[in-house]
Amino acid sequence: MPETSNVTRRDLVIRGGTAVASLALFPSDVADRILRVSSQEAVIPWINGPEPGGRANTLDWQGLTSWVTPTEDLFRVAHYNTPEISESDWSLEIGGLVNRPRSFTLGQIKARPKENVAFALECGGNRGFPTFVGAVHNARWGGTSLAAVLDQAGIQEDGIEVVFFGTDEGVEEIRGNEVTQNFARSMSIKDAMDPKLLLCYEVNGQPLPTEHGFPLRLVAPGWYGVANVKWLKRIEVRDTRFMGRFMAQDYVTLRGEERGGETVWTQNSVSHGRVNSIAARVTRDGSRYRIHGAAWGADISRVEVQVDDGMWRTARLGEGRDDPYSWTFWYLDWNTTSGEHTITSRATDRDGNVQPAPADPEIALKRTYWESNGQFTRSILID
Repeated sequence: MPETSNVTRRDLVIRGGTAVASLALFPSDVADRILRVSSQEAVIPWINGPEPGGRANTLDWQGLTSWVTPTEDLFRVAHYNTPEISESDWSLEIGGLVNRPRSFTLGQIKARPKENVAFALECGGNRGFPTFVGAVHNARWGGTSLAAVLDQAGIQEDGIEVVFFGTDEGVEEIRGNEVTQNFARSMSIKDAMDPKLLLCYEVNGQPLPTEHGFPLRLVAPGWYGVANVKWLKRIEVRDTRFMGRFMAQDYVTLRGEERGGETVWTQNSVSHGRVNSIAARVTRDGSRYRIHGAAWGADISRVEVQVDDGMWRTARLGEGRDDPYSWTFWYLDWNTTSGEHTITSRATDRDGNVQPAPADPEIALKRTYWESNGQFTRSILID
């Protein structure tokens, strides 16, 4: 867990009452860092803040109170139905180009060595629409190593991809034919063998709720949400590229790249996360103001904040700054004047990748709403 020995209680980004229920999930030193805001502090509402909740249960940024998102506040997206699965009837099949195909019950999965990871999971379409800016959450996931399961199965030399099939299904029209198919995503053998990928049966110390993938889901830290397949039923190794809807038709980013004086249009399947940040809320304590926010999508090394058209100022990083897959809380003390102001944040990861501005070609030449990680400007009125 992140080390915050040089961050005081007063310095840490706001935590609240909902955090209390999560304290039992963490060692005492972590629990001690989930703190309340002073009762003297007030939250100043954004002028352009979209409404949270809705069908996807998007995050209420101004109500952000805990580094760990309570399970009931996790956003949710289902592409087909939400299956009701009985543990006694369920099994996970490992097949395709493997030397030792087999199936697992949930009890057998749970009997394997357990690992935990804190991961800020973001929908690939987050911030693709003006009203869809809270499809991200930070939770602690528990499960067992995917790589170890695949290694035991013995991937054959001809295998190039691993396909993950969910139990959820829907009817699709494919080249004039109506077919019923399961949700599925794939990744390369190399990616699937990354030791941080887990087959998870717990979130925040409790069994997965139905809407978040019970009894088992893939959790792929560092990847957009679509890769984290819920309601897993089969994992299959193949020797051909998988071209299902959610790999080759939907969740595809169209982006222009300047090469030799001309624009070349490329398409990529939404996969690895991109460095992102947002100003979550502004608080006032007497005459003092503080801007709080979060950054995620990569291993964050720095966050900067711009008010109106002023200079970029470096924010102070709080909880999560040493945890590569979680979000990182940050804050900046702000000496402001009355009137309307704009606030923009930009994050930088440890590889030097900077969250792009809207005018940067990476964003300006993007023609689909997926992977929208451009700098986000919010407006606020100070009395």
